[in-house]
Amino acid sequence: MHAHFLVLTLSIWMPILFGIIVLIVGACKTPDIARWTALSGAVLSFIVTLPLISGFDANTSALQFVEVVPWIARFKITYHLGVDGLSVWFVVLTAFITVLVVISGWEVITDHVAQYMAAFLILSGLMVGVFSAADGMLFYSFFEATLIPMYLIIGIWGGTNRIYAAFKFFLYTLAGSLLMLIALIYLYIQSQSFELSAWHVLPIRMMPQVLLFVALFFGFAVKVPMWPLHTWLPDAHVEAPTGGSIVLAAIMLKLGAYGFLRFLLPITPDSSHLMAPVVITLSLFALIYIGFVALAQTDMKKLVAYSSIAHMGFVTLGFFLFTQLSIEGAIVQMISHSFVSSAMFLCIGILYERMHSRQIVDYGGVANTMPKFAAFAVLFSMANCALPGTSGFVGEFMVILSAIKFNFWIGFLAAITLILGAAYTLGMVKRVYFGVVKNDYVAKLVDLNCREFLVLTTLAFLVLYIGIFPKPFMNLMHESVINLLFHLAQSKLPTTL
Repeated sequence: MHAHFLVLTLSIWMPILFGIIVLIVGACKTPDIARWTALSGAVLSFIVTLPLISGFDANTSALQFVEVVPWIARFKITYHLGVDGLSVWFVVLTAFITVLVVISGWEVITDHVAQYMAAFLILSGLMVGVFSAADGMLFYSFFEATLIPMYLIIGIWGGTNRIYAAFKFFLYTLAGSLLMLIALIYLYIQSQSFELSAWHVLPIRMMPQVLLFVALFFGFAVKVPMWPLHTWLPDAHVEAPTGGSIVLAAIMLKLGAYGFLRFLLPITPDSSHLMAPVVITLSLFALIYIGFVALAQTDMKKLVAYSSIAHMGFVTLGFFLFTQLSIEGAIVQMISHSFVSSAMFLCIGILYERMHSRQIVDYGGVANTMPKFAAFAVLFSMANCALPGTSGFVGEFMVILSAIKFNFWIGFLAAITLILGAAYTLGMVKRVYFGVVKNDYVAKLVDLNCREFLVLTTLAFLVLYIGIFPKPFMNLMHESVINLLFHLAQSKLPTTL
């Protein structure tokens, strides 16, 4: 067992424990005590994850920081945790984003403060559990449990139609998860184990593989979300509070994409190759169609929500090109999108706090009254357009390059979507930030305070750092991606009748 064997357990249960403490403290103390307790818990939970990076061995694809404890012995279900190059960054990223969410909601949330902060801390621990689980049922337990705090976040602190959006989010993702549960039970019956390592080597005939692929695909595609299973996301984003939108875009969408890497591709390699043209087509459709839909949006938050769907299209496209460059590019795109989407939603939230409107038509000339804020907003918009030198460029360029090598026309269609991305993003920038001050409300806007400046500076640094120097992020994933490609190259069809 690894020397740092408790790191993952602490990463999961420390934020959950602090969430419970915040609930207890919030019931009898002032909101400020709940805020500071939540911030302390988020920061400590982030610090706990840092050994995952400093102690990670990039020369192996094996799971590291492994913990195995019997859980439900009768069904051979274990509390089995471990991370590799496919998951290690997302554990750290989840804890980091939680810190930003707590800080960003510091003065914004005034009702049920303790419950709000506790929901995000508990959600953080559950999401870390998803990325750390090496047992199928443990994964599913964490995967489903994440629905509860996010449902409450949208339903309690959301906008006017928050109940509708919360129910839609819950029902869509639950329906997909039930199909996934059927697949997991089938795999257990065939292997007599819930260990992912056992499922990765299980010989499965083509027809069961195809059925497994469909069940797992729907379970994870709803979460990504892929077209045409995406319709819950714009409503959830628009109605969710700013912190909810940040976590939804930065982490929860990645749970579905991570499921592709950990379950779908290695367990059903033959059917993955068979179904690749379908997934590639859906990904391209998301990139192009959703880009045009984003062009038509008048609500800034809904525009960025549709932009997230399009950007995740690059991720699923990269996965099903089956090359090291494309899969690594897709993972880098997942990391980059976490920072860029967080920043975009945070910028919209800052404007909403001041004017209580997300309609593009209500703004104009914001740069005249909020120059510091506008500089950050334009930087993040450039990253959203995949401008070279920003994190948004790296992953998308790698996927497009792989697509061109795979098939010129697929690469061409993927590349022209960058024009669409620039069109809807820069169109919003022009109408919101530049030009003359449009009305008295914009004229009275106040620039960033210290708290907002700190959060946006942190995100700006990360967006530029990954864009200029992505190698440290990619080094840790090389061996795991090579191992995944090895699984994809090995047929799972039985050699005997």
